[in-house]
Amino acid sequence: MIQLTLAALFFVGIHFLIAGTQWRDRLIEKYGERVYRFGFSVLSLLGLVWLIYAYRHAPYIETWGQLAWFKPIAALLMLVAFFLAVAGVTTPNPTAVNGESLLSEAEPARGILRITRHPFLWGIGLWAVVHLIANGDAAALVLFGSLLILTIGGTRSIDAKRQRHFGEQWAKFTAVTSNIPFNAIREGRNQLKLGEIGWWRITLAVVLYLAILHFHSKLFGVSPLF
Repeated sequence: MIQLTLAALFFVGIHFLIAGTQWRDRLIEKYGERVYRFGFSVLSLLGLVWLIYAYRHAPYIETWGQLAWFKPIAALLMLVAFFLAVAGVTTPNPTAVNGESLLSEAEPARGILRITRHPFLWGIGLWAVVHLIANGDAAALVLFGSLLILTIGGTRSIDAKRQRHFGEQWAKFTAVTSNIPFNAIREGRNQLKLGEIGWWRITLAVVLYLAILHFHSKLFGVSPLF
């Protein structure tokens, strides 16, 4: 558990203490954008590998245990998580790397961005919550808890970073979008237009979801349904 905790602190720490702060700006100013991105990508990959390795070798210490009644709920929530993640990855987004040019468009918030400007991170966050609850052991609490903190905190970190660099352009984008899903729509700052999301994205999310559902037992040794 000590190694898993250290791995989680390292992985979360490099994102919060470097990627989301002015240290990032200073490193880019000193070494350049390409060198920074390469170095940070290497650190992130090493951190993720360490985190997975430590989790797989952590002892099983039960907390609330596996909840059989939660599995149908988890299966439904995971479908939502897949939808958010797939739509987030495939939709051009000013929050993504090299997506800054979209801020100059007349209507930068389209499709899934009308629901939240961070759909991918919310999808991963929901995935983390589901697995944290479903597993019910100390190692899962550290792993999925750290990923949940990283994804939810990451939305605020990205917002702050974009605000520093793009000022008024970013303010116009946030004026018609929200971090929390559906908040901009609820407040009347945007409208829900499902047709913009694209049926192919919904179909892709469902196909990937069903594939993982089918192979989950073989890949991870646990049935998500029984």
